[in-house]
Amino acid sequence: MNAARRLLAVPFFFCLAVPPVLAQSGGDLEEIVVTARKRDESFQDVPVAVTVFNAQTIEDAGIERPSDYIGLTPNMSMVQTQNQGTSFITVRGISQARNSEPSVAVLIDGVLQANPSQFNQELYDIESIEVLKGPQGALYGRNAIGGAIIIQTKEPTDEMEGSITAGYESGPGFKVRGGLRGPLTDTLKGSASFSYFNTDGHINNPYLDEEADPFEDISGRAKLLWEPNDDFKADLRFYISQVDTQALYFNITRDSNDTSLPVRVNNDGTNDRDMWGVSLKMDYETDYGTATSITAYDSLQELLTGDQFDFLPNVESVLGIFFGLDQAQHQWLDVEAVSQEFRFTSPSDQRFRWIAGAYMIGTDRFISTGNVFDCSETGPFPGVDCFEGTRNVKKNPLPMFAPQWTFLADTQDNFAWAVFGEVSYDISDTLEASAALRYDNDTRENRTDTPQAFLDFHVNPFVDPDAVEGQKREHTWDALQPKFTLRWKLQDNLSLYTSYSRGFRSGGFNQTGVGSAGIAGIDDLFDEETADTFEGGFKSTWLDGRVSLNASIYKTMAEGSYFFVFDANTSTQNLGNLEEVDYMGFEVDATALITEGLEAYAAFGLTDSEIQESSRNPADVGNEAPLVSEYTFNVGAQWRHSVGTFQGTDVGLFLRADYQIIGPTYWYPDNFTTRHPVNLLDLRGGVEGENWALTAWSKNLTDEEYNAEWSPGPQFFPAPGYSNNFVFKAQPRTWGIDFTYRF
Repeated sequence: MNAARRLLAVPFFFCLAVPPVLAQSGGDLEEIVVTARKRDESFQDVPVAVTVFNAQTIEDAGIERPSDYIGLTPNMSMVQTQNQGTSFITVRGISQARNSEPSVAVLIDGVLQANPSQFNQELYDIESIEVLKGPQGALYGRNAIGGAIIIQTKEPTDEMEGSITAGYESGPGFKVRGGLRGPLTDTLKGSASFSYFNTDGHINNPYLDEEADPFEDISGRAKLLWEPNDDFKADLRFYISQVDTQALYFNITRDSNDTSLPVRVNNDGTNDRDMWGVSLKMDYETDYGTATSITAYDSLQELLTGDQFDFLPNVESVLGIFFGLDQAQHQWLDVEAVSQEFRFTSPSDQRFRWIAGAYMIGTDRFISTGNVFDCSETGPFPGVDCFEGTRNVKKNPLPMFAPQWTFLADTQDNFAWAVFGEVSYDISDTLEASAALRYDNDTRENRTDTPQAFLDFHVNPFVDPDAVEGQKREHTWDALQPKFTLRWKLQDNLSLYTSYSRGFRSGGFNQTGVGSAGIAGIDDLFDEETADTFEGGFKSTWLDGRVSLNASIYKTMAEGSYFFVFDANTSTQNLGNLEEVDYMGFEVDATALITEGLEAYAAFGLTDSEIQESSRNPADVGNEAPLVSEYTFNVGAQWRHSVGTFQGTDVGLFLRADYQIIGPTYWYPDNFTTRHPVNLLDLRGGVEGENWALTAWSKNLTDEEYNAEWSPGPQFFPAPGYSNNFVFKAQPRTWGIDFTYRF
């Protein structure tokens, strides 16, 4: 079946199949309010493709990390690989890669995340999550090329309340999380929440006789909300997160579907990530609208160390066999960012509505990568654990050859600013037109901090002979991001919309010297990406509000899409651009209240991508774009049933099942290997009272074995027929039991 026929077939199927099932239903679905256009609007009225998770859904579905809600969102996928800070989000084919700008703008309580390494963090005390699809750069900035994710944490309350959850999981591991919120004075309210999670892990390393993925996370958040009068509000927020886990436990195989190999790295690796930040949001209400200021500071530091290619014990690795010694690797990332946004929003109850604002962010980033001799078992330093020293390599390398083999370091200063505005006008009671425009300017200066001795070392051809310690490179990327939308409300339960939008994300610098490595399509600089999207869709409710049915269809033309290559010689992670890629697809979703206690949903998303131009290799033309999953399918149901009372309170049973299919996934422009469809089943159930719940759960209940990532490795190697490509194992089945008490 070709793409055009698929675009028509599935929405038609949903329109026919869903409503008749619910002919005898009662009740109605909850009305949802979203902030997709930076003001409160009904989900059914906002002309944006958006998936919404409110506080109840977050609790019912067990959403505790980004992968949980992404797995429930059509045409969206997440790859978690290598280390805690390395996550790739793909939305409608617009993908992400290591050290790139993200494919979506992520805002927590109105503050834009400054670095993609912040994304994968524990979600606790969350009020709502909105996932917007399609370019949202006109309002949300230069990284909203694929969409935006808006996360709101729970607000302080007028009365004291709180909750605590304790749980056991199959690692074995345990978690404790909770929060307390309430009034402090007549004008001041506050809240504090925390999360602690610790597990031994689930992926076995038989060589070290331990799990490869132990994990410990300690996170906390505090808020103060000051409202001295009806017109002014100040919101001060602080967060901290510390992660201690392991990294880089890859396998080498040609086939992305090969899960037969156990993890056998001889070094357990280190992954320590520390984040903290503070923000102040102030709102002032006037007769003409609301003035808002958001000031934020964020800090992130992440160290990862581990085995190096080919991720086997020294005596078995190809380097050990051919050269008598093996290597280990390390990376240190240190990011600080200060941001400021000002905007003015007109009242929402007017026929003509508008928003105007400005945004700026300054970012300082230091990154170092390198290889050391791995001489814990073999090599020129008998009895010395050279790998242990990598845990201390940050800004300064170990002594050359004792045991440092390569070292590259760069500092990047980034200052970006933008101005933006949006106007909406009700042409009639049923027809709304809106237009938005944003101008982004992003200047980046990169300084080579590699010691000259490592730049002068020319045993291998990957070192740029012209590179000099202290050398500076500078580039500015800028773009206009327009968006135009028409919404036609045919009747109270049905609205149509169509839109055109452009998304943009900046280019950047690969680490100094990699442009001389001779990797096809890779230079010291990678360029910006832009995406022009045309979209049409509808939102509707049926059977007196018991069924919602929504669909959208889109065509995106992108220039400069990313692809990724790892260079083992320097342990660098490098980005290149594909000149032109087209994406075409659709989403359709339906939710139904079948009976008062039984709710069901289904969603399908398809993305058909095609590389139109590639200087990396002309043979790429016609292939699917990298990191794209051809389709996603979600279906699930949730059931609640009262079984009586206990000590004067109602007691009920709860059961929820979520089934997901991730279609064939393409990893690299040459489509060398394609991962087969992945089928995942999550199940939750338990007993609940008015203020407590006991829940048993399982993720990946059927224990589906698959690789979370496949990535191309070194471009040459002396062993004929030897595979140079990386795979990273996905999480197997996990299960646990939680007890929650609310007060």
